[in-house]
Amino acid sequence: MNAPESVLPNILPLAAPPAGPQATPRADPLAVAAALAAELATTAIERDAAGGHARHERQLIRASGLLAMSIPTDFGGHGAGWDTTLQAVRILARADSALAHVFGFHHLQLAGIQLYGTQQQQRHLLHASVDDGLFWGNALNPLDRRLVATDAKGGFLLDGIKSFASGSVGSDWLTISAWYEPTQAPLIGVLPTGADGVDVRADWDAFGQKQTDSGTVQFHNTLLPIGLVLQQPGQPATPLSTVRSQVAQLIMTNLYLGIAEGAFAAARDYTVGEARPWFAAGVATAADDPFIQHRYGELWTLLRPAVVLADHAGRELERVFRRGHDVTARERGELAIAGAEAKVLAHRAAIEIGSQLFELTGARSTSARFGFDRYWRNARVHTLHDPVDYKYRDLGRYALSGTLPEPGPYS
Repeated sequence: MNAPESVLPNILPLAAPPAGPQATPRADPLAVAAALAAELATTAIERDAAGGHARHERQLIRASGLLAMSIPTDFGGHGAGWDTTLQAVRILARADSALAHVFGFHHLQLAGIQLYGTQQQQRHLLHASVDDGLFWGNALNPLDRRLVATDAKGGFLLDGIKSFASGSVGSDWLTISAWYEPTQAPLIGVLPTGADGVDVRADWDAFGQKQTDSGTVQFHNTLLPIGLVLQQPGQPATPLSTVRSQVAQLIMTNLYLGIAEGAFAAARDYTVGEARPWFAAGVATAADDPFIQHRYGELWTLLRPAVVLADHAGRELERVFRRGHDVTARERGELAIAGAEAKVLAHRAAIEIGSQLFELTGARSTSARFGFDRYWRNARVHTLHDPVDYKYRDLGRYALSGTLPEPGPYS
């Protein structure tokens, strides 16, 4: 059972004070995102090469006010729909997919509070997120059961480790999941990143998405107060609670799509402004080469359907999310199909465009100063987190028998 409302105000002040309150953007949030993306782009190549924690750039995201965009106005946020929030993720990913990942996963944690939390928990946690400008990180990796919860006075003790903890480095609060042996099921809760016994390790070393702050988080005898448990161990899932995985899936979809759009734009600009035509083409510019034009046409037909389906899925997510506890299992399943359609095309577009752009731009474009390799590396690393074949399987089952995907951590 969740703690009474009075428990929460005594827990929330444990958060380490961030660098000032959330700025409130008065402009169109997508215009704010575009301006932020332009600023991030000025250092994206150098930071991608260096890796590590992008402290300054995360402060730029905080100062933009966009951390509050998906929080409902009832809790002091800007009340942007999920379709708009996902578009902001995509805009940032065109310039810097690692920081777009951090930004998107921040909003995923806010979604979890709304989907799992009581009204009291939502009110206190979301208001605090706005008032204190909190940056949320993730330690919820559902496939990693090494973090274990045991009973303790006033809550649970946490011991163990979580991997792939996106956004954990430099975060103010974390969403966590921990395995509870008596029920053979996880619990879900939230904690200040600075709580006693929490050790965030900046040990992410993949060859792409280098600045996602996706290290490991170790917990040693860490108390999770009952008032910060959003979902009790063994608590039955509802159609609404399982929408969280669809938020996660569509954040990833828009990350892939932003990478694809960024790669396409970079290749196009280079082809028009820098590339030399092949000597046998008999044309004055590379952009006049009919084979180059043909290849760009092929890539465009990868990109455009992915954009259309991602936008459709984003609108469906917004519609289903706002239905709250009235959402049905069928509606949730149909959202999963829309998300799978968008994701497989975004996956393919990111990988193909990130790779093929070199065939369109030529040998000189492989110079490190252009940083074009980051598009493929970032797409390749991120798309491996969730095998696309299982999305094709879900779509095939639906096409053959009308079977909707079973709710799960990735479906």
